[in-house]
Amino acid sequence: MRVGFAALFVALALALLCRAGYAQSDTLWNKLITDGEEAYRQCLYTEAEKHFLAALNVAERFGPEDPRFATSLNMLGVLSETQGKYVDAEQRHKRALAIREKVRGREHPEVAQSLDNLAKLYRAQVRYAEAEPLFKRALAIREKVLGPEHPAVAISHNNLGHLYVDQGRYAKAEPLYKRAISIWEMLVDPDLAVGLNGLAVLYRQQGKFAQAEPLYKRALAIWEKVLGPEHPRVALNLDNLGVVHTVQGKYTQAEPVHKRAVEILEKVHGP
Repeated sequence: MRVGFAALFVALALALLCRAGYAQSDTLWNKLITDGEEAYRQCLYTEAEKHFLAALNVAERFGPEDPRFATSLNMLGVLSETQGKYVDAEQRHKRALAIREKVRGREHPEVAQSLDNLAKLYRAQVRYAEAEPLFKRALAIREKVLGPEHPAVAISHNNLGHLYVDQGRYAKAEPLYKRAISIWEMLVDPDLAVGLNGLAVLYRQQGKFAQAEPLYKRALAIWEKVLGPEHPRVALNLDNLGVVHTVQGKYTQAEPVHKRAVEILEKVHGP
């Protein structure tokens, strides 16, 4: 009898230790993902990669089909695309998508995220025919599961708009940008700057510079507030605004804008 109680005690103790170790691993994984995302937002890609790879290593303890493992792959895929490592990015996004479809089901928001990211990768490689159905499927899932006014739905509208602009299909892109902007405006979401910038690019490519200018200015004000005045995205926006000033003959306005953009980029990346 005593032997039975001793064995039970050992089993319970081991179970508690395993549970404690599991909780510690989960806490560590969450921190690594959060730190990696922050480094990525600041364009510190080497640092972000270290965090995401460490998160992937921790996530392996939960099993190869755990949602956290898929999330780690997803973040590494996004980073790989940003770094131009398209082969690595595609492998990671496809693996994350397969896990999420199996574990979460084919109409889960995480599946939509993986579809969206894979489509963005194909767009970056000018693989438009492969990107479009993925963007559309992601949008359909988000509208059905999250509702038509969810911020993720705005992201899908915006991304599909980008694809159509790349293809010169401006008539299809414009209502998508406007729909994304209306959702973000309603939600007072800082991602509104993304939609404003997208619509500005659309007008600029059509030669509608007077319509593009106020959109670039609104986007710039948001990004300066949210990201800080010396973020690379602010510099890119400034450069675009400078181009719009230049083509309209507003040279005195264009010069300081371009100069500030160069100063930001030199500070971030070096002269």
